[in-house]
Amino acid sequence: MLGPPTPDGHPPDPAMEKGPNSCQAATNMVEGNGLSPEGTETQLDDVVGTHPDYNEEEEEQKYFRRKRLGAIKNVLAASLAAMLTYGVYLGLLQMQLILHYDETYREVKYSNMELEDIDRKVLMGINVTPIVALLYTPVLIRFFGTKWTMFLAMGIYALFVSSNYWERYYTLVPSAVAIGVAIVPLWASIGNYITRMAQKYYEYANYKEEHVQEQQRAPRGACNAYIVVFHTIFYTCFHLSFVCAQMPMLFFLNNYLYQLNHTLFGVKHCGTLSKGMLPGFNKTVLQSLPRSVNLIIVESALMAAAFLSMLVVLVLCGSAYRPTEEIDLRSIGWGNIFQLPFKHMRDYRLRHLFPFFIYSGFEVLFVCTGFSLNYGVCAIGLEKLAYLLMAYGFSASAFSSMALCTLCLRRQSLLLAGAFIHAGLLVTLFCWAPEPRSLVQAPLLYTLAVLWGVGSALNKTGISILLGMLYEDKERQDFIFTIYHWWQALAIFVVYLWLELPMKAKLSIMLLALAVATGAYMWMEHRLAQHVAYRVPRIPRPRHKVRGYRYLEEDNSDETGSEGEAAPDSDERQEPPQCGPEEAKRPAEAACELPKEDGDCLG
Repeated sequence: MLGPPTPDGHPPDPAMEKGPNSCQAATNMVEGNGLSPEGTETQLDDVVGTHPDYNEEEEEQKYFRRKRLGAIKNVLAASLAAMLTYGVYLGLLQMQLILHYDETYREVKYSNMELEDIDRKVLMGINVTPIVALLYTPVLIRFFGTKWTMFLAMGIYALFVSSNYWERYYTLVPSAVAIGVAIVPLWASIGNYITRMAQKYYEYANYKEEHVQEQQRAPRGACNAYIVVFHTIFYTCFHLSFVCAQMPMLFFLNNYLYQLNHTLFGVKHCGTLSKGMLPGFNKTVLQSLPRSVNLIIVESALMAAAFLSMLVVLVLCGSAYRPTEEIDLRSIGWGNIFQLPFKHMRDYRLRHLFPFFIYSGFEVLFVCTGFSLNYGVCAIGLEKLAYLLMAYGFSASAFSSMALCTLCLRRQSLLLAGAFIHAGLLVTLFCWAPEPRSLVQAPLLYTLAVLWGVGSALNKTGISILLGMLYEDKERQDFIFTIYHWWQALAIFVVYLWLELPMKAKLSIMLLALAVATGAYMWMEHRLAQHVAYRVPRIPRPRHKVRGYRYLEEDNSDETGSEGEAAPDSDERQEPPQCGPEEAKRPAEAACELPKEDGDCLG
C-alpha cells in the first residue's frame, strides 16, 4: 500500500516507504556490485588526486624562481625605457636648439616666426613648470599607479617629439610645458618602481620566511643588498642615454656644421674667463641647410624610439604593488596624500639630504651646458660636442657599477667619493681657461668629462640607494622620491636662471653647494650613529569598506576606527598596537614592546 502522492503529483518512492531496512539493503546491493564508498573515493582520487611524481617543494621553487626572474626583467625593462626616453628627449632638444640657433636656417625655413623667442619659451616651460610638481606628483602616482604613471609620462615625452613635425608656437611651447609637468612624476615613479622591485625580489628569494608569508614588514636592512644591485643596474643603463642622445648629432647634424675656425672666430675667452653662454659664438653654424625630408626621417626614428620605450613599459613592466596594496595606498584619502610629502620634510634625515639633492641638479645640467659649451665647444669646436658628451655618458654608465662597493663598504663611501672627485674638478675648472680653437687641449677635456661622469655616477646612484635604505616602508617611497626629484628640479631651474652669470660665479656657487651638502650629510650620519630619534608622519589607515576575501579577516587592518582615529595623520600621537582579547588585559606599557621601525620613531 503506497502512501499519499507527493506535492508535485508523483507517487512516493517505494524504497522510502519500506523504511531504513530497505535503504540498508540498497547499500548492500551497491556494495555487492563493487561500488562501495571506499571504492568510489579511490576512483575519485585516481581522477583528481595528486600525480604520484608531483613534488610540491620543487614546483614551489620553480614558481618563485620565475617570480625572481620577473623582477629582474621589470628592472631591465624600466631601465631600457628610461634610457630610450631620455636619449630621444636630449638628442631632439640638442638638435633643435642648434638648428634654431643658425640665422640662415631661421630666415630660410621660418622667416619671421621668431624661433629664438620660441626656444626661450620652450626652455622656460621645461625648467619652470616642475616648481609646482610637489603639489600633484603624489596624487598622480597614487591615482594611476606607479607603472601607469611611468607609461603616461613617457607618452608625454613622445608627444614632445611629435610636436617637432610642425614647428610652431602652439605646438612647441605647450608640449614643452607638458614635459615640465611630467619630469618629476616620471622620476619619482621610476625611483619608487626600482626600489619596490628590490623588495619584491627579497620576498621571492625568502618566501619561506614567516614574515613574508604573512605579508609583514621585513627586518630592517634585509632588502639593502637588492636595493644596491637594482639601482646600480638602472643607472648603468640610464647613463647610456647621454650616448644615445648624440646619435642624431653624429650621423646627421655633423655633416652640415662649419669647422671650428668659422664658428669660433669671434670667441676671445673660454672656461673660467667666459661669461654667459659662449659669447662671440658665430650666428651661422650650418654650412648647408638640411633638407626637410631628412629632418622628417630623423624625427621619425626618434618617434619610433619614443614609442618603443612606451611599449617596453606597457608590455614588459609588471605592477609594483599587488592589487589590494594599490587599493590601500589610494584609500588613505586624497587630502592625506597631498599633505604627506610636506610632512615627511620634518624628518631630519631628509632635511640633511636637501643640499645633496640640490647639488645633484646643479651638476647634471652644468656638465650639459657650462662645461660642454664654455670649455669643450669653446676649445675644440661644436663638431666635437657629441664626442665629449659620449665620453661623459660612457664613463657615468661604467662607473655606476662602483655602487656595488656599498655591499662591502660603509654606505657613506659612495657619496663622499663622488663629492671628493667633483670638488677637485670644480677647483681645476675654476683655475683653468682653455685657449679658443686649440685642439691640443682635447685629451684634457675628455679626461675631465670622464672624471665628471665618475662623480655623477657615484652621486646619482648613491642618493637613490641611500633613500631606498633609509625609507623601507612601501607606503612612503613615492613621497620620498617625489621630494628628491622636486628639489633636483628646483636646482635645474636655478641653473637655467644663472646662464648669463660669469663662469667663476657659477663654479663658486656649485663648490659652496657641494661643501654644504657634504657637511650636512656627514652630520646626518653622525646623528644616526648617535641613535638620535627621527620623526616621520604616521601613514593613515585606509578608509574603505570592501566585501571580498581580502577584507573578511578577523583582524581587519583596513577597518577605520572611530574614537581612536581623531588625528589619523598625526606623528605626535601614535596608536598602540592592536591587541587581542587576551593581550588587552596587559598594561599599556607591555603592549608596545615592539622594535621601532620608520613609522614609530619620534623626535
